[in-house]
Amino acid sequence: MGKPAARRESVLSEPERKGKGEKRRRQENCPFRLLLLVFAFLIFSVHVIFSQSLDTFTERLRSGNTEEKRTALMQLRSLRSVDASRVAVAGLKDKNPMVRATAASSVTFLPPAEAAAALLPLIDDKDEFVRQEGAYALGVVGDISAAPQLTRALTSDKSPEVKTAAAVALGKVGDPRAVPALLKEFDQRPTEDNEMLRRAAARSIGQIAEKMRSGKVSVVTPQNFLPEKFKDLGSKPTPDLLAHFTQAVKRLIAVLESSAETDDTRREAAFALGAIGDRSAEPVLSKYTSSSDPYLAEISKEALLKLKAGE
Repeated sequence: MGKPAARRESVLSEPERKGKGEKRRRQENCPFRLLLLVFAFLIFSVHVIFSQSLDTFTERLRSGNTEEKRTALMQLRSLRSVDASRVAVAGLKDKNPMVRATAASSVTFLPPAEAAAALLPLIDDKDEFVRQEGAYALGVVGDISAAPQLTRALTSDKSPEVKTAAAVALGKVGDPRAVPALLKEFDQRPTEDNEMLRRAAARSIGQIAEKMRSGKVSVVTPQNFLPEKFKDLGSKPTPDLLAHFTQAVKRLIAVLESSAETDDTRREAAFALGAIGDRSAEPVLSKYTSSSDPYLAEISKEALLKLKAGE
């Protein structure tokens, strides 16, 4: 009986092995490529739908009634996009003041300089509520180009609500040239009628100082009731910063010490003194760290820490 034939091994050549490997890679990548195609199609579909949706809003703002226009503007605002804000700009020139007022907050997602240019005409609108909403919107935008007209609104507008909105906005814009106009609001004695304006002025002076020190304009007073390590103290105030607030420090100390001021205004004055960082305010702030008002006490503690920042 002969020997069994030797089993021949199947050996692939180098080109054959490469071909099979490439085929396997194509098979493995197929689901991934399919997923990419599906994703690209979805992106394209969303873009088309979004464009069609914006066209619908444009038509509503052109031919809808007042409520339809206001609803469209609020929906555009909820999209929080540059394109949606550009559509909303048309509402700023609507003949109805409620539409113009609603449009103000709907254009704030434009680039800051573009948004400010669109909103600034509202500061001179004949309708008080439109001027107020325009000022608030300019504060949200925060572009420094709005500071001169906001300052003029603060000093010249007849409406307390518009003046208060302008004061709030100036704090967010952060231009130190507005400080003298904000201080002027303390020339009158405190009353119920000017309570909100005085509080806004004190807070905005502090916000301007905060922006100069750290670039931030978002302020919560007090920050928290936690230990010192959990508080944002900022950097040491520069001589240039302190020079802008020499008169402000004296006036804010007087506000903090005055029993005629509301609790909220005195708290904001303490915050502003800390934001400025002038060490001459240390004695009065130290006194109020033991205030019976827990908020004023905590704000005063935070203010003292900011005074000593960078030591």
